Formats: sequence, C-alpha cells, structure tokens
Amino acid sequence: MERKILLRLAVPSDIPVLRALIDASVRGLQAEDYSGAQIEGALKTVFGVDSQLIADGTYIVAEAPLDGVERPDGKDSKTKAVIVGCGGWSKRKTLYGSDHWTGREDELLDPRCDAAKIRAFFIHPKWARRGIGSMILEACEAAAKAAGFTRYEMGATLTGAKLFGVKGYVAVRRIEIPLVNGERLPVIHMEKRV
Repeated sequence: MERKILLRLAVPSDIPVLRALIDASVRGLQAEDYSGAQIEGALKTVFGVDSQLIADGTYIVAEAPLDGVERPDGKDSKTKAVIVGCGGWSKRKTLYGSDHWTGREDELLDPRCDAAKIRAFFIHPKWARRGIGSMILEACEAAAKAAGFTRYEMGATLTGAKLFGVKGYVAVRRIEIPLVNGERLPVIHMEKRV
C-alpha cells in the first residue's frame, strides 16, 4: 500500500535534512547522466540548499509518514514523517544554484514580463518514480501562477529534464556550468507557458 505524501513549505530547521537528501539524490539518481567527477564538482559548486527559497516561502518539501517504515537514511527516529523530496519556485532572477553558487542574482522578477524560476528539485532514491516530483512541480506552478506568473523556466539537469519534458517544458538551450574541480555540468534551459 502506497503511503500518503504530504507537501508543506520548508523551514530553516529542515536544512540539515535537506542537505543529506540532496546529497543522496544527486549521488543516487544522477549517476546515469553525469560522471563521478561532475557529480562531486556539482555538489561543491551548484547543488545544495538555497536558503533564499526557504526565506521566500517558495520551497516545498514532500513528507512521507513513517508508520514503522525505515527512514531513507536508515536512522531511527521519533518523528512521525520523513522528508523524501523537495523542490521550489522563485520570484528572483537566479535560474539555478545553492547558497554556495557564486552566480546568484537575487533581484525580484516582474510577473508581467518575467518567468518564474522552477528550482532545486531533489527526490530521495528510495522514493523515486512515485510521482513525488510531479506533485511538487504542480504545487510550484500553482503557487507561481497565483503570484501572477504566466511562464516558468528552469535550468534542468539531464536527469530532471526527462520529467519536465513530459510535463510540458521545452528545451531552449544547453548550458554548461563551470564547476570548482574544473569539470563542466551540462544542464538544459527549459520553459513552459501557462
């Protein structure tokens, strides 16, 4: 029996759990699309928690009730739920990147002419392919639409582009992100209109 996934806004106290989730997601789900060196460089350069999304109230976490089920990290817990996925949208110019990304542009967007940014989607490998990413994406699009946006765009990983393509996003161009270890991470700039 599938457990009910609940969505809620992320809060600052979620950050340690989100860091572990992002690490597990990147290492577990992106290995088919990126080399080990690209993954390690991306985790140090661009992948990670973006605390601005949390502060803006635009970062969503998906929680699964534990009900005696093992947590994705294998640890015991007295909590009733565990975070199994995350993703968000932004009203700021930054297209991708975490707190340690140096290419941030935190200026606010104008919903009348700019596209909301769909950002930072990560699903724990033990919870992949259960519709969690789709649930988070639908919630992000609905919130961005309620804020007046009529277009969405993202810098999708090669792994994420597969889901986003099915959800109506179209590839605009390929981007190569320079990483601190000298590698480059290919991502796809994708867009969707409401």
